[in-house]
Amino acid sequence: MDIQDLLPQEQPEAEKNKKESPLVSLEKDLELYSDSIKEVAIDIMMEGISTHPIFIAHQHVVSIGELILNRDDLNTNWSIQASTLEEFVEKGIINREKKPLFLKSYKKPEDFMCVFVIVPEGANFIYYPYQTKK
Repeated sequence: MDIQDLLPQEQPEAEKNKKESPLVSLEKDLELYSDSIKEVAIDIMMEGISTHPIFIAHQHVVSIGELILNRDDLNTNWSIQASTLEEFVEKGIINREKKPLFLKSYKKPEDFMCVFVIVPEGANFIYYPYQTKK
């Protein structure tokens, strides 16, 4: 599967004309979602589904993972789907031969969320620390 298969083929004019980096709003939403995402990550690991949860941040409809936080319901900018390393390999997003390289860079899932960010220009992995309570 190609990254383009995950994105809609057409973007609305309003989205094409945005000037601010989408990563600014993503950071705000990840701060807000931090506890919920961590809870899901722990559930994925505790239930034995995967030791490598991956979360997909998007503003469109994507065909990977399971929707856990809907931007329309929460009045935020980004939706989050929960997935696993195994699904990413199965769908060909992470090449089987590149899996060991990916695992070397994968950060401790109890401390960082692994987020696959999809924007119209492409997609990439980021690691974002869970917010600690003050």
